[in-house]
Amino acid sequence: MLEKEIQTYIQRAKEHDPDAFTDLMQFYMKDMYRTAIAILMNDADSADAIQDTILACWEKMDTIREPRYFKTWLTKILIRKCYDIRKQQANRVSFEDWQEESACDSYNVELKEALAALEDKYRLPMILFYGQGYRIREIAGILHIPVSTVQTRLARGRKKLAAYYENGGIRP
Repeated sequence: MLEKEIQTYIQRAKEHDPDAFTDLMQFYMKDMYRTAIAILMNDADSADAIQDTILACWEKMDTIREPRYFKTWLTKILIRKCYDIRKQQANRVSFEDWQEESACDSYNVELKEALAALEDKYRLPMILFYGQGYRIREIAGILHIPVSTVQTRLARGRKKLAAYYENGGIRP
């Protein structure tokens, strides 16, 4: 979709056109999935976060002031929903006590394992920057941290990934 088309869809979605909203969500679905999986590391929880995000966006669609920042707005909502899910899980069961079998796809398994070895504070900026193409300033706005912190986390994340690969897949 071209930028002009996206803006048209956003305007129509603000007027509660369900078809336009559905098309927008379909357009951004891969980006939402990549962000959710980077935080939650679980397909089922990622699907829940995406579903909650879509519902929240539909309900709050008329509150968006600048349509050109729709993707940023959507991503902020998704990140909040992901962290809400993680908080709920922390209250129920500790991660070490529970292991869920996940469907393993051969697509980028090695990269997913390497990213999983990173702490959230490094993994999320890297997914947003390299996976979704956000600019450093946008990431800083989404995560509510200074630009220099984003730059530092990207640099450290790259170093940690390099160390991970140099150690043969063992956390540094």
